Amino acid sequence: MMQSKRAVVNISTDAREALFDITERVKKTVSDSGLENGLVNVYAQGATAAIMIQEGWDNSVQSDVITFLARIIPQGIWEHDKQDGNADAHLKAGLVGPGESIPLINGKLGLSTWQNIFFCEFDGPRNKRSIIITILSSDE
Repeated sequence: MMQSKRAVVNISTDAREALFDITERVKKTVSDSGLENGLVNVYAQGATAAIMIQEGWDNSVQSDVITFLARIIPQGIWEHDKQDGNADAHLKAGLVGPGESIPLINGKLGLSTWQNIFFCEFDGPRNKRSIIITILSSDE
C-alpha cells in the first residue's frame, strides 16, 4: 500500500539571485515522516524560483550556476520586462524547473556524497518562499 506525507517548508531569501542549500531541511522532513523507501519530491512554489540538485562542497558551483544563467538569460531585454521587470527570473526558473525527485532508501535521501538540494531564487529577496516536500513510500 502506497503511503504519502507532505510538508511545507518556508524560507526567506536575501539576494535577487542565489542558490540556498535546503538539504538539511529536506532530510529533517524525511526523518520526521518515519517513511523508509520510495521517492521524495521537492517543489518550489512560485514562477520565479526553482529546485536544483548540485554540488554543495563549496560556493563556486552555485556562483557559477548564477553567472551562467545570467549570461544566457540577461536582464532587461524581454517582452515581459514591460510588466514587472523580472522576465529573466521567469525564464531561469522555467529552464531549471520547479522540482526534483530523490530516491528514499532505508530512510535516507539517495544523494551522492557531493549532491545537495538547492532552492534557486531568481527574483528576490523575498520574505517568504514556500517549498513543498512530498514523500511517497511503498513501505507496508
